[in-house]
Amino acid sequence: MSFSFFRKAPKFWERRGPTSILLWPLSWLYGTVLRLRKLIQETGLIKHRPAPVPVIIVGNIRVGGTGKTPIVIALAERLSQLGWRPGIISRGYGSSSTSSQTTPLQVRSDSDPALVGDEPVLIAKRTQDQFPIWVFPKRQKSIQALLRHDPNVNVIISDDGLQHTGLARWPAREGGRDIEFVVRDGRGEGNRFLLPAGPLRESATRERDATLFTGKAKNSESKFGPQDEYFLGRRAFLLQSHLGNAYQLIHPENTQTLTQITDSYLPNKITAVAALGNPQRFFDDLLKQGVAGKTIPLPDHASYTTEFFSKINAQCILITEKDAVKCAAITDERIWVVPMTLTLPDTLAEWLQSILQRPDPYRYTL
Repeated sequence: MSFSFFRKAPKFWERRGPTSILLWPLSWLYGTVLRLRKLIQETGLIKHRPAPVPVIIVGNIRVGGTGKTPIVIALAERLSQLGWRPGIISRGYGSSSTSSQTTPLQVRSDSDPALVGDEPVLIAKRTQDQFPIWVFPKRQKSIQALLRHDPNVNVIISDDGLQHTGLARWPAREGGRDIEFVVRDGRGEGNRFLLPAGPLRESATRERDATLFTGKAKNSESKFGPQDEYFLGRRAFLLQSHLGNAYQLIHPENTQTLTQITDSYLPNKITAVAALGNPQRFFDDLLKQGVAGKTIPLPDHASYTTEFFSKINAQCILITEKDAVKCAAITDERIWVVPMTLTLPDTLAEWLQSILQRPDPYRYTL
């Protein structure tokens, strides 16, 4: 069941009201389909062989981006520092070829985001092609292609995939080595209805290994974070993000701090643009750094043209790195890219290491 027509999160997803109540029967039907699918899985009628290496799934139960890609980058870099050899798989959202694609594609920093997706290209650029990255809607095939090409990889990170039934877990959930991260941002679960009455792709009460929090609630009165009653008793980690120095799109060697930007331009001469699942988070982060100005939120994975930017009346245009990978052909000197990085707490790295070091459970179930 697809709900891709929601290019932007509708406002009625955030709290229950007449529209969400009217759509609730469709949500009930969607939930019934999910329950039937889970029942079929539990009967064992359809069996999926686990991958030969552990898989870390970084996903979300809410439609739209919650900040998964920076986490994938941070996890890959941290695991590499710990001595692991990670590989990365993705569905390649935002690409034009996923529907017609018949085989997995390898992603490099110079790959066309229109063919493989903007997020995989962003990962490749940020990590300077340090890790093998493959994209395909069927993630098991991506894993197979990746391991054939790079047999030394000993852990896979999946950018999204919580709802992908083809990603089989190791036989023993608690004793196994697969890990599922649910990423949650400041929007929380909205009205907590399933699609289409609400923003949830599946129930927030589903089992998970850990929840990663990537932002604060919209207002100080909202409960959000590891203490949220909705997530009490579940392992949770709060990740800190920060914006780096901006660099010019056409001349990346030219950099300036956000303070220099605010000193150089009046607020009405600055425009921030973001095509993210939650573009407001980028605008809020800029504001926290003192960068005020006009904002243009766009649907996630939206593409850019020279004409689009030429119509913006501004002396300085700020975009995200995810947007930048789609602007390779644009030569507007006003565009500056603002990178964002996430810091993983040591407690998360230690817990991750303890799971991955467990013995191979599949070896003892043959």
